[in-house]
This record gives sequence, C-alpha cells and structure tokens, in this order.
Amino acid sequence: MAGLNVSFGYFFAVVALCEVIRRISKKLLPLKVYSSLLVELASCFQLGACWFELQMLVIIGPWGGGFGMDVVMTLLFLLYSIHEATFDGAEANPLVTVQGLLRSNCAALSGILKISAQFGGMHLAKAAAKLYWSWELTDLHLIQNMMDMDCSSAIQTSVSQAAFVEAACAFLFHLVVMRFEGVAFGYRILAKALTISVLVHIAGPYTTALFNPALASSVTFHCSGNTLSEYMIVYWLSPFIATILAVFLFNGNIPLLFCKNLLYSQRTKYKIPKGKSTLDPEENKAINRHGQRTPGRGAQEMITGQKKKTVAVTGSAPLLLVTPTPSGNAPLRYAGDDGIFTKRSDQFSSWSEDSVLPPEAAADNASNSLAGGN
Repeated sequence: MAGLNVSFGYFFAVVALCEVIRRISKKLLPLKVYSSLLVELASCFQLGACWFELQMLVIIGPWGGGFGMDVVMTLLFLLYSIHEATFDGAEANPLVTVQGLLRSNCAALSGILKISAQFGGMHLAKAAAKLYWSWELTDLHLIQNMMDMDCSSAIQTSVSQAAFVEAACAFLFHLVVMRFEGVAFGYRILAKALTISVLVHIAGPYTTALFNPALASSVTFHCSGNTLSEYMIVYWLSPFIATILAVFLFNGNIPLLFCKNLLYSQRTKYKIPKGKSTLDPEENKAINRHGQRTPGRGAQEMITGQKKKTVAVTGSAPLLLVTPTPSGNAPLRYAGDDGIFTKRSDQFSSWSEDSVLPPEAAADNASNSLAGGN
C-alpha cells in the first residue's frame, strides 16, 4: 500500500498546482484569454497527469501492488468528481467543445483556441508523468518506467468493434452532459463522474474507454500495434460522428447547420384561451333568433360623470352610444348591423336585449340619441 500512498500524494500535488495556476491566471489575464486558453490548458494537464498515474495503477496494481479493480474504480470516480469541481468551467475534451460549436453555444475562434489548448495540456501532462516515473519512487513506478519504453496499443479488439465502442461511449456521455447541463452543480458533478466510471468499467477492456481525442493522442497514438489511421478512426472519427448524432437526437436539429426541428414537434409553452361571449345563454338565444351576431370584445368604454360619448368599434360592434339619464347611470346603447341593444352603464358584466330594431330603424335611433344628447 506504500505505492498507493505515493500515488495519493501525486494526485493531490497535481490538483493543487493546477488550482493555483487557475486562480492566479484568472486574476492576471483577461477573461477571454483565461476562458479560451489557460483554464483549458491547466485543466487538461490536471486530467492527463492524473489519468496516466491511474492507468499505471490499473495495469500494474492488481499483480504489483496487491489491490483490485474496486480500489481503482473508486479512485476514478473520486478523481473525476474532483476534476469537475475544480475545472472552473473548462471542458477539457475536444468533443465537448465540438458539441458547443454544433449547438451554436461557442464561437468558432474560441472553439479552435480551446481545442489547441486541450491537446497542448495533454501532451504536457504526458511529459510530466514520464518525468515523475523516472524518479522511481516506488516499485510500481520502476516497472512502469520500463514498460513505457515500448508501449502497446490500447485497442484490444478489431478496429471496427473498437470504433463502435468508442462511438457508443461518446454518444452516451454527450447525452448525459446535455441532459444535466441545467441542473444543480452538485448533481451535474455526480452524474458525469458516475457515467464516466461506468463506461470505463464496461468498455475499458476493449479500448480503454477514452472518448477524448486529446487524451487518446497522448496515451496511445505513439504505441505500436495499430497504424495512425486506425487510431484516428477509433479515437477521433467515430466519437466525432457520435457527437453529431447525440446533438441531433437531443435537440432534434443541429443549430450550426440547420434550425428546423426534424424529430420533435414545437409546442407553445402557454395555452391561449379561447374567446368567450359575455352574453348569458338566454341572451345569445334571443339575439340569434333575430339574426344578430354575438358582440365581440372589440372595445370597452370607461364612463365618467354623465357625459355622452360615442366610440367607433372595429369588428362586429360598429358603434357604442351612451345617453345620460336622470338617475346618473347612463345606459350603454349598442348599435349593430341588425339592431340596437341598450344596457345600463353600471351593469357592464353582461348584455341584455332591450329592443331589437331593423337595421334602418337602428341607424335612425342612433342618430336621434346623438341629437337628443346635444
């Protein structure tokens, strides 16, 4: 267990160093430079440096350190939880950056800078891990230092099967990332760490379950066993296609390419209430018997004092007439195409039929009411 304690100290030192770099650079550098370059560089260095040490424990630990895969998987879950909590918004994965570009959440120049910083951080982490192993602080590091001189490919199956495994891992990972991007920070950390741990446990024996092009290029591209084109198909092309499919399945479209939703129908969030007549059922029947249309909500009139007002209304209610009365409550007279209806101004909640006149008489009555008010 002494070798495992040394690895714990290494993990702590790497995370602490990268956190100090992030905090200092955030205060000194412009926000765009920090968010596009340095935070990605530091976070990818942290991820890669911890991954190389963890991979060493996976390969040598069971027979050289005396601990099983349960210890390694627990370490993997804890490390990814720490990474997500300390990355300060860094994506640390070119596929996640590509996902943001496809969803129009990231500018093209910013995406290119992020991806460049991610690859640079991973290769710096590889160099730092080799330097650390060369110190041979434990027997595990001594063995790893000798094995690293002639590494073997991480692909332990056929190229087609390996490409399918990496694509499936990337597809599921991106669905989880997009599904939990709006939830609370703690739940998002646990969801991503748990997803990565499960995928690594299931797909690790086949391709090491990297689904990170920057990490894969520093882990296995230089190893013998497969050609560069085969590595690129498995660790670059297939995860990239899976990312496109995940975005399309989640959104129903790819905003960078087209906006029309091809999978899901667009429904309004709020229901629009249907218009209802303000007439009572009996009043509607009485008006319909005389061929009068139900008055719409064309306009409302505020009556102050006993002044007579005439309001022209568009729609089914062409004219509203108000005539003063001795009681102080002016009746409201509705002059429609087929007749006149009156209602007292203190009873606007519903219309009642006062008299129904033919269109000619309705027009004469409306003119007399205006003349009488003057």
